[in-house]
Amino acid sequence: MCGITGYIGTNDAKEILLKGLEKLEYRGYDSAGIAVFNQDGVHIFKEKGRIADMRAVVDGTVTAKVGIGHTRWATHGAPSKGNAHPHQSASGRFTLVHNGVIENESELRVEYLQDVKFNSDTDTEVIVQLVEKFAKDMETEEAFMKTLRLLNGSYAIAMLDTEATDTIFVAKNKSPLLVGVGEDFHVVASDAMAMIEITDQFIELMDKEIVIVKKDQADIYNLQGEVIIREPYHAELDVTDIEKGTYPHFMLKEIDEQPLVMRKIIQAYQNADGNLEIDSDIKHAMAAADRIYIVACGTSYHAGLVGKQLIEKLAGIPVEVHLASEFGYNMPLLSAKPLFVFISQSGETADSRAVLVKVKEMGYRALTITNVPGSTLSREADYTLLLHAGPEIAVASTKAYTAQVAVLAILASATGSAKDTIAEFDLVKELGIVANAMEILCDTKEEFELMAIEYLPAAINCFFIGRSIDYFVGLEGALKLKEISYIQAEGFAGGELKHGTIALIEEQTPVIALATQARVNGSIRANVKEVAARGANNCIISMKGLETEGDRFVLPAVHELLTPLVSVIPLQLIAYYAALHRGCDVDKPRNLAKSVTVE
Repeated sequence: MCGITGYIGTNDAKEILLKGLEKLEYRGYDSAGIAVFNQDGVHIFKEKGRIADMRAVVDGTVTAKVGIGHTRWATHGAPSKGNAHPHQSASGRFTLVHNGVIENESELRVEYLQDVKFNSDTDTEVIVQLVEKFAKDMETEEAFMKTLRLLNGSYAIAMLDTEATDTIFVAKNKSPLLVGVGEDFHVVASDAMAMIEITDQFIELMDKEIVIVKKDQADIYNLQGEVIIREPYHAELDVTDIEKGTYPHFMLKEIDEQPLVMRKIIQAYQNADGNLEIDSDIKHAMAAADRIYIVACGTSYHAGLVGKQLIEKLAGIPVEVHLASEFGYNMPLLSAKPLFVFISQSGETADSRAVLVKVKEMGYRALTITNVPGSTLSREADYTLLLHAGPEIAVASTKAYTAQVAVLAILASATGSAKDTIAEFDLVKELGIVANAMEILCDTKEEFELMAIEYLPAAINCFFIGRSIDYFVGLEGALKLKEISYIQAEGFAGGELKHGTIALIEEQTPVIALATQARVNGSIRANVKEVAARGANNCIISMKGLETEGDRFVLPAVHELLTPLVSVIPLQLIAYYAALHRGCDVDKPRNLAKSVTVE
């Protein structure tokens, strides 16, 4: 959940590292630091807080051709300058940045480092101190490999050695890391977007590989010292995709991009006959399964709940949806012919990957739905479906969620067609209608700002209620509100209110109700009356054709199965404006990071 940059070449490294870290700040922003190396030695600049805070302490007169950088999301040790990366070995010879969690760091301290004085509370410092200990009796590369072989857990590492001034030592296990290739330079980055302004050629690293990076070459080895040959790939990223442009926040930009994403998805999955299609191997794997297990976290989990409805109704296959963090340690009794579907915006989610490793060991097939081609979950699964949503920078996911739901709809529809279980359903037409409805909602954002002001100006809590598929959207709406505005928010199934939740309703408690499903329209409205009788401040968002007098907003009509694609947009915008009016950092909410690469 941290971001790493590195540069070695002919230009000044300092600004390249800083700009790269700014692109990676979505991965963590508790503290940041850089280390650059020149003829005067290693210069380290680090500070608690954002990249901007760290920039203020950087000595602008220092120039160097090699350096490493890091933006942190704290795991071991509180956010502080002392715990900020880079960390150095006792003598100052080695300087290192690290993303991941070393699970056996306590044991390593006791066995190897009892005589070393530590300067931080991090597990990272154990790595750099071990390298120095071993380097007393062997070459740096060998000491680096020996250290890595002792580590249990996840790591992405970039390291400098004052006795190897032309080299960055790089390693990866479970945490993402790339090496970028340029003319007379190489870069290191957790994400290609960090360095896309200077190169679009990147080498993927696999688990338990190290790279000896110099300005004119990058040699890859496994931990046994065997040479790995791998050609770089072309990163298809547009620099404008990772800039805010005229928008005040990435989140607002990404909300507005959702109609375009729907059209990109249609284009990406449309075949020569004009129908939406997926790879035949995926269809056959789906059709052959007796049960689908969707595994995901957070927003992707909520998309999976919607996907369950889509797959069961359109493909006729039973589906279970599980939180990855629970499934890995509490696996249910599996069916005879399961297929696992992993949903992850980044494709690097550590909890999901842990489950994928287990199910692959058990011999089961897996499909990843992700926004990032070449990501770990994509590489390690049998099949991949891409979201085509473009980079999502804001921590609170918006366009990735709707892209996940849309791709799940395509998966369900294509599988249903293959099994001949689906009724006539023109998904191209229906997703086109959805895209148009999304545009209408994005153009009406001032109305949702008024709703945020009306219902949430001083709220300490807020409840979202719905039935059937609306309940799942309510869960996502509650997550959006809590993660960026810090209002305690929960989503509930409308029928569960009287089983305990209604005890929480007080005078003027905000309750946002979704009413987009015809068969439960009467039921959810009865639930609204129940909370209104207890003094709740109700806000009903309904679908055209189901509205009644007093509804606060009426959504454009879309196919009933696809309502989550439009009903979520008002909830995204209400959360955005609630956070904005409270002075919260919309794109970088406290304690959170975009890519959760540690369990």
